[in-house]
Amino acid sequence: MASKFIYSNRDHKFIIKEWLDGKKILGLKRFQDYLSIEDVDGILDQSLKMSREIVAPTNDDGDTIGAIFKDGKVTVPPSFHKAFKFIQENGWGASNSDVEGEGSLPEILNEAVREYIIGANPAMSPYIGLCGGIASVIKAFGSPEQIALYTPKMFEGVWEGTMCLTEPGGGSDVGDMTTKAYPTDNPLIYMVKGTKCFITGGDHDLTENIIHLVLARADGAAPGTKGLSLFIVPKVWVNEDGSLGESNDVSTVGIEHKLGLKGSSTAVLSFGEEGQCRGILLGSPPDEKGVGQGIAQMFKMINGSRMDTGHSALAVATVAYNNAVHYAKERIQGRPIHNPKGNRVPIIQHEDVRRMLLTQKATLEAMRAMIFKGYYYLDLIEFGDDPADISAAKRSIEVITPLVKAYCSDQGWLMITEAIQVFAGYGFTEEYPVARQARDVKIYSIWEGTNFIQSMDLVGRKWSLDKGSVFKEWMMEMVSFVQSNQNHQVFAREFEVLGKALMAYQELMGTVLGYFKENIRLVPLYSTRILRITAELYGGCLLMQQALVSQQKLDEGNVDKAFYAGKVFSAKFFVLNIVPDVAATVRIIKEADTSAIDIPEEAF
Repeated sequence: MASKFIYSNRDHKFIIKEWLDGKKILGLKRFQDYLSIEDVDGILDQSLKMSREIVAPTNDDGDTIGAIFKDGKVTVPPSFHKAFKFIQENGWGASNSDVEGEGSLPEILNEAVREYIIGANPAMSPYIGLCGGIASVIKAFGSPEQIALYTPKMFEGVWEGTMCLTEPGGGSDVGDMTTKAYPTDNPLIYMVKGTKCFITGGDHDLTENIIHLVLARADGAAPGTKGLSLFIVPKVWVNEDGSLGESNDVSTVGIEHKLGLKGSSTAVLSFGEEGQCRGILLGSPPDEKGVGQGIAQMFKMINGSRMDTGHSALAVATVAYNNAVHYAKERIQGRPIHNPKGNRVPIIQHEDVRRMLLTQKATLEAMRAMIFKGYYYLDLIEFGDDPADISAAKRSIEVITPLVKAYCSDQGWLMITEAIQVFAGYGFTEEYPVARQARDVKIYSIWEGTNFIQSMDLVGRKWSLDKGSVFKEWMMEMVSFVQSNQNHQVFAREFEVLGKALMAYQELMGTVLGYFKENIRLVPLYSTRILRITAELYGGCLLMQQALVSQQKLDEGNVDKAFYAGKVFSAKFFVLNIVPDVAATVRIIKEADTSAIDIPEEAF
């Protein structure tokens, strides 16, 4: 079985230095003393080199050895230990999640680094990200004592963290969870009892301790999601002086046998089997109405995790695409259709292979554009000093988050199927890397709230935020961009297509708002398709922004002609071949076919 990590950082350099205003982010007060735009290339080059030389060699072990559950404990491949330690000790890991940490990177840089690590070994990346993610939640909502006790070693990668939400049989229906927390004589300490499943990184031997954040209902709290609180539950109890004490009655029942990401342990955890599991309340106890703070606290991490999940799909699919390009340039098969008596040629010269490759290239670049636009907004929200910038970024990220999570994870899967098709029969074998990437990528459409949940968040919530003004402002940015370029000398055709798609989408909104009143079952029937075309419209606009920059570079005679020409053709292909799906889907939704609702269950 062969993994082959092929990656480039050229698109990230373009995004940060030429498309987005990277100078603005690096010039913010938080970063201006130790980072500048001149540092970008070095950081991206070094992190890509690290991912290639340190992380990528562990990928095969993750898939062949995997996480192993034996005698109540979980171990990961030995090679994971060396790479995990290197990443954390050299500043490429959890320390960058500390918004106040010395030398930490802004998201537009940190997430580029993370993309290489995920691509190099997607099964290892959750262990790296969870340390900082969970520490950030504690830092945001914990007391000074809790922050001092738990977060330093988590940001250092010495202790791990998990978010424990899902319960057996519960799935995404968080409000029905049964895990309880019973008060003790100490108002901050509760006795936790319950079972959680599908816990990423729930047990392993990479770190000396694992700090679980457990969503549970304090005894007597309100039913449903409003009665939930978060509790800090260390695997090994942490004494007041920071030393480790005794085991905290957290046991691993088993780990899942998964389609992919086999090196990432997904555990079933039992809390309080012996009645001795102590949890420390994060924030305040439920109020007089029994309402807890757990859901609000959880979303501090969940919203970021949804961005990161779509980004993970991009990383895995990009490796598959890069391998497909490499293979297509080397694989000699067939003769040109316009010269059937000519010599056999590399398959990259065949028209349908080129279509498959450009579909991947254009879609992946659209995904990366919307993802890094989102990370740019997150940097402004966290570190910006202009209230207007911060407010606008907060409003935009509300709309972008479900698009990034759902569209990118759906397309990651579909783009890898195209990569497999380029390899043909070899792509179906485990001797070539794309089969593994197909297995690894599929989880991302399920993680952090299934993609249907994201689509209902878009249509049911984001469309109506602040009486609809948030989404309207976001749409008007695209309308203004398209209208200002409708007579462009080079791209008039592309902007015409985008303009028609925008008009169709605006018609769609009126239609669907009518469905809310007339037949609400039509909304969930069509919501996933609405999210897809929303992302296609947005991706088309973002790629055209990049095309304008790239065309200018070509007009100036820039030496990197292949890259900039590639950006232009990606944008043209996406707009002329994918964006027309917007109007076509709008027509389908307006037809309001209810076959899927009306068909008798017995007919399936």
